[in-house]
Amino acid sequence: MDSDTELAPAVRSILEAARGRSGGEGVVDVDARSLPDALAAAEADGRVPVIAEVKPTSPTAEGTRADDPVELAQAMVAGGAAAISVLTEPTHFDGSPEALTRVREAVDVPVLRKDFVLEEDGMDVVEADLLLLIARFVDDLEGLVAAARERGFQPLVEVHDRAELERAIDAGAEIVGVNNRDLARLEVELETFESVAPEVPDDVTLIAESGISSPADVRRMREAGADALLVGSAIMDHGTGDSDVTENTRRLTRAESTAGDST
Repeated sequence: MDSDTELAPAVRSILEAARGRSGGEGVVDVDARSLPDALAAAEADGRVPVIAEVKPTSPTAEGTRADDPVELAQAMVAGGAAAISVLTEPTHFDGSPEALTRVREAVDVPVLRKDFVLEEDGMDVVEADLLLLIARFVDDLEGLVAAARERGFQPLVEVHDRAELERAIDAGAEIVGVNNRDLARLEVELETFESVAPEVPDDVTLIAESGISSPADVRRMREAGADALLVGSAIMDHGTGDSDVTENTRRLTRAESTAGDST
């Protein structure tokens, strides 16, 4: 794991909070809904596969949304989302495991647990279909990928550069997310995905993360090889706090059928 001194202060604070949280009681056992199947179903329906994120706030968001997580998730599915991501980090993102449980009971698509899982016991907090593992922040990535699968999770391994991608592939990752946000500087560059994507094996499900805010961004990431897109702020629209989440989702899931829209 890279030294915390290389990270933005907000990220260091998030990691410190993660280290201070305890795991759950006992080992979870998940009967997961298949993400690849959900993405294929979206494609067959003419939708861009979007994983829409229930994210009340974040260190980089302009404001918060206090809407009920279940209502938000249902609105995202109504807009065509192939899967839902739920933040469970409580200190910096106002997330909770309870919110994820409620969302997963209310929707019929796969649900990703978005958090900062650093050790194996951090997995045993809540059942989800997918579990995020950030390559930069863990030492035994192969061990955590295996431990996630033993519980029934589909691990989504997040990387930011080619070296991290190599670690992920060596660890057996079958679902990889390329984060366009540099966690050292918290700056976003869509070129990040474009530089890493060509190195990803064809049999790996590839997800573009962060910085995707318009139909043009969607098409750009898809042309670069994204099988799916993970989108949070552009759908939640923290800036106004009251925009239509269903319509925000729909304009992205329909980006390839409305190619004349550049906004």
